[in-house]
Amino acid sequence: MIKLMREEPSIDEALQGLRLRRVGAISIFVGIVRGETGGHVVEALEIEAYDEMALREMERIRVEALERFKVEEIVILHRVGRLKVGETILIILVAAAHRDEAFKACRYVLEELKRRVPLWKREITPMGATWVEGESVEGR
Repeated sequence: MIKLMREEPSIDEALQGLRLRRVGAISIFVGIVRGETGGHVVEALEIEAYDEMALREMERIRVEALERFKVEEIVILHRVGRLKVGETILIILVAAAHRDEAFKACRYVLEELKRRVPLWKREITPMGATWVEGESVEGR
C-alpha cells in the first residue's frame, strides 16, 4: 500500500494485512514534525507533492525493496499539506520473515524516498517560511 494523505495516518490500519503466516518481524519507521531545526523554532511544516509522479516513484521504490530484500510486503504512507509540530509526516512498515531484512529494507525505502520522490517542504517559523533543501526534515 502506497498513499499520499492529508489526514493523520494510522499504524493500526497500516498493519492490517501484514500479519501473514510467513512474517516474523515488522519494522516501522515513523517520522514526525520537530518543533526545532538548526536551532530555530518550527511552528509547522508544509509539504507539497506532484501527486502522480510522487506515487509512481514511491511504488518503484517499494518494488525495488521487495526485489532486493527478503521481505513480504511494504507500506508507505506520506503526508502532504500543513502539519503541526508532533504530527506524523511518514510511516513506513516492512514485513519480513526475519528482523534483519525488515530493518535493512525499511532504511532503504526511507533513504530512497528522501532522495527520489518529488516532495517540497517548507518550515513555518516565527520569522516566516523557509523552503527546506537537501535532506528532508524528518531525516536530519
